[in-house]
Amino acid sequence: MTQKLMDAEQALALVREHSPAPVAETCRADKAAGRILHADAASPETLPPFDNSAMDGFALGGGAEPVAAGTELAIEGEQAAGSLAARGGSGAFEIMTGARMPDGLDRVIPVENTERLDNPPRVRLNSDVARHQNVRHAGTDVREGQAVLAAGTQLEPRHIMLAAALGMAQLPVATRPRVAAISTGRELVDDPGQALVSGQIRNSNGPYLAASVPQAGAELVHQATVGDDVDAFIAEVKRAREAGAQLLVSTGAVSMGRYDFIPQAVEQLGGEILFHKLAIRPGMPMLFARLGDGALFFGLPGNPASAAMGMRFFVEPAIRHMLGLPPERPWRVPLAANHVQKRRLRYHLKARLDLQADGRLTVEVLPGQQSYRIRPLADANAWVVTPPDTTALAAGALVDVYGHSHLQPPYPEVEIA
Repeated sequence: MTQKLMDAEQALALVREHSPAPVAETCRADKAAGRILHADAASPETLPPFDNSAMDGFALGGGAEPVAAGTELAIEGEQAAGSLAARGGSGAFEIMTGARMPDGLDRVIPVENTERLDNPPRVRLNSDVARHQNVRHAGTDVREGQAVLAAGTQLEPRHIMLAAALGMAQLPVATRPRVAAISTGRELVDDPGQALVSGQIRNSNGPYLAASVPQAGAELVHQATVGDDVDAFIAEVKRAREAGAQLLVSTGAVSMGRYDFIPQAVEQLGGEILFHKLAIRPGMPMLFARLGDGALFFGLPGNPASAAMGMRFFVEPAIRHMLGLPPERPWRVPLAANHVQKRRLRYHLKARLDLQADGRLTVEVLPGQQSYRIRPLADANAWVVTPPDTTALAAGALVDVYGHSHLQPPYPEVEIA
């Protein structure tokens, strides 16, 4: 009897259902770039913390009415950036950009709109100066207690700048999920400097996963390569768990061949297979299980494009859930050309997103979609995901577009076509 293939959306629902909830930890704000904020963050301070000058010039008072051009005022003092509070009078204070406004003064005239006079030291105004002119008022950027960073934000340098300005030394972030990557296959050679003998190939999946895991917001805690041996694989899984791995990803040995032992290994580890074989291309033989000790396990196919697809579209959603992020939403972009696919499956296609001369984005499905081909994956800057209810899409049809990581939108390298 032919096994019915599980729908991809049903499989993703199982992945999210069995993925642990996010766990919070505190992180130094200056070390938090790239982390995911676990909870909303409110400002402990006001920004600016005091009224200050927007430019170099002279601070003066005057009430509700403008101070007229031609007015001459005695120079009563000087305020540089970092000067303590001062009290102004009926004259003017020379003031520098960012310096605290003297109490009682409420406007600044730019130095280029003044003339400095001596005997006694005074300043003549060459233009009218309205109340509040060229003054940055306390709290106009951020009020104390105001929510400034939302839960789920991937912290970037601009967020670190804001946190630093507000004196936020610590931020609550989601703990990075701990991941192990295990490549299987006696044909694999890890050492790039080792010459290949007949039948051997270089291990590309292991380095791919090792690079993808931190890019996805997780931590790689264990990496290994094993041959086609159940006992050796189980021993490696146990070492990965001892290293703290919560989520294990293997490549290879999940199909129907004599050496495809992953289902047997999962059984011996006391695991429950939640799905095996999906209605997708590439990567149809993919397996997802919960091991006896509660760890999550993804068995990805060994072909490189299948492994890359499995990491991107099934492992990363688990990581995303563990980081406290909602399900990912794709971009919708028109196809640059007609596309035909052989079967009514959900296809994950290597693609190229480009900016046209008229400012429109279009996406091209690249040639070379076979699962063994790596070069088209390197040439791609995006993935196109097509629905399982069609075998043909016309140029201009809107399709779902994803970047190479769930934390990195598919920004195209801007090439004017």
